[in-house]
Amino acid sequence: MLEVYIDGASAGNPGPSGIGIFIKGEGHSVKISEYIGETNNHIAEFTALIRALEEAKKLSTNLISIRSDSKIVVTSVDKQYVKSEEYKPYLEQALKLAEEFSLFFIKWIPDSQNKAADALAREAIQKKGL
Repeated sequence: MLEVYIDGASAGNPGPSGIGIFIKGEGHSVKISEYIGETNNHIAEFTALIRALEEAKKLSTNLISIRSDSKIVVTSVDKQYVKSEEYKPYLEQALKLAEEFSLFFIKWIPDSQNKAADALAREAIQKKGL
């Protein structure tokens, strides 16, 4: 099973934003830090989830456990519903990607357990498209 830690960060809300993804397990250790342009923190969090699912699929796994410190992302995926129209396309894309795995779990974790992904997301804002 892959353990996937995700985080999105914005310098301002909205503002310059980045995503951080740390994938480990099944002999893999992948770190992704990407600048995603100007957006808000919630969109950055959903974008991190989508990007993580895309990357995990490339690693030929059928078992995935996502860990996120974003309550809106975890709750939205669990309930398969989000109130805000702005976030619906992101949730729909994430749910579609999640269906490609035999076993998919998502769990909320506190910030203190998500330091690797957080550092990668913040690093992405610092390098800002370099």
